[in-house]
Amino acid sequence: MLQHRRERFHPFNTARLVNQALHQSSLMVGHNHDLSARFEQLPLKPQTGLLFPGDDAKVLTAIPDSDFPKQLIVPDGTWHHVKTLMRDIPRLQTLPRFCLAPTSPSRYRIRREPHAHGLSTLEAVVSALRSIEPETPNLDQLLTTFDRMIDSQIKQGTTNWRKNQRRRSGIPNVPRALTGGLENIVVGYGEQEPGNTSNSKSPHPMRRPPSQPQLMYWTAIRPTSGERFHCAIDSPAFQNEAFMQRLKLPAEEVHERSSRKDFAKRWSAFLRPTDRLVVLHSSTATLLRQLQPDAQPPLILKAINVSPDSETDNASFKCFPKHKGKISNSRAEERLNIAIERVASLNLAFRKTQ
Repeated sequence: MLQHRRERFHPFNTARLVNQALHQSSLMVGHNHDLSARFEQLPLKPQTGLLFPGDDAKVLTAIPDSDFPKQLIVPDGTWHHVKTLMRDIPRLQTLPRFCLAPTSPSRYRIRREPHAHGLSTLEAVVSALRSIEPETPNLDQLLTTFDRMIDSQIKQGTTNWRKNQRRRSGIPNVPRALTGGLENIVVGYGEQEPGNTSNSKSPHPMRRPPSQPQLMYWTAIRPTSGERFHCAIDSPAFQNEAFMQRLKLPAEEVHERSSRKDFAKRWSAFLRPTDRLVVLHSSTATLLRQLQPDAQPPLILKAINVSPDSETDNASFKCFPKHKGKISNSRAEERLNIAIERVASLNLAFRKTQ
């Protein structure tokens, strides 16, 4: 299954359920061009097919067993997302297509389908396997679990598109994650290498092109609890004395540095599944994406077009009682605190409209 990145954190990620339930399955997630590069290197079995409709697609229930695909590629996402996967992953366009002929509407009653017999990824995979490998165990159990999940969500009444209700009052541009109690908010900031990290006094010249600076230091905080994260990442920039003086990073935080791979592991371990990362600038998000291309995109505060609340004095301490303010004079700490103040200000502005 090739999953569009925006589906990864959808609460009803049916591809994830399929991947957990089936032994001979795998799930690839990422930006389209990243997926394209990874899929290009993936060894495919002979008679690999693509589950996607088209004029030349063969209906699985109408072909002999000898024509069944030996490996099935399933794109996952909304119809719009899947169309972009088809557009951006050229190898998909070279595969023979197979399709389904469902006789009843989808059970996925909390998401609109573009046509009457559109299916969720889970339903499509189950339907395909019933034709190709009818001996696959627990397909009915998988559908039963799916039905219970949908029924539970409908009973909770958390979906509103069927009633066409207003989603919420207040300031529309404030992301929903910033309007509640903020317990799941993590604020982060990253320092990148300068455009040229070579230093005449340093025996470690820059190995990468100057136009491609990388993340060299990452710091973050969960302000409601005060939990902090910081990590210096291997880089020749740490040998640039003038640049390090400008960053003012605490010596104890940069003394031991991690590889890019170890940083990614540590950062993933710090984040909880329900956390939402918030950063000040899009450039920070770009730096982090270089190391974790499959991660959920952070909220970018500079992209939120809402004027800060006029009463921001000590706003961060009201929203985040365990946030202690700056603990160093580094540039990273200063900008992290600017982001924290902005989160608090947006939260306060939204609550005043309720």
